[in-house]
Amino acid sequence: MLFYRYQDLAPQLVPLDYTSCPDVKVPYELISSMPELKDNPFRQRIAQVFSEDGDGHMTLDNFLDMFSVMSEMAPRDLKAYYAFKIYDFNNDGYICAWDLEQTVTKLTRGELSAEEVSLVCEKVLDEADGDHDGRLSLEDFQNMILRAPDFLRCDTPRHFAQSISMSERGSCRTSVRTPLVKAPPFIHL
Repeated sequence: MLFYRYQDLAPQLVPLDYTSCPDVKVPYELISSMPELKDNPFRQRIAQVFSEDGDGHMTLDNFLDMFSVMSEMAPRDLKAYYAFKIYDFNNDGYICAWDLEQTVTKLTRGELSAEEVSLVCEKVLDEADGDHDGRLSLEDFQNMILRAPDFLRCDTPRHFAQSISMSERGSCRTSVRTPLVKAPPFIHL
């Protein structure tokens, strides 16, 4: 039961009778230590996106929302929506070149050179930016995921860069598998 997982993170903060203290928040440091997040390069962004104040500290409702989206039963469009929010590092409602650089660097765990990161970002924008405004809207992102469902999975950082640089019929062609080692399922759209 998720309540007990939440309560176990901070038993001194979260009473067993949660109704007596519903505004309690478990600190980010404890949230990020969970097995589902501790090895995820996006753990801080995930916690920020799901916390109501954006600080990573979570109420029980925030915690339940996060696990609901992470569930295998969650609809793909909901997972895509939250992946988009996680990759929108500057929270402006778009994934710009800077957001892409942050995303690619985290996905590849910093193993690509600056030139390779730049090439990947340029290629993603070239292929996925439907209205050619230099950034990805949620709609652009969802279309990219539909055209290339394996986009977020890769065997190695080098394979990630190489697979993005190859295109087939105007879509990102990838078979990307592990830069998201231990990533919550919702990242694997």
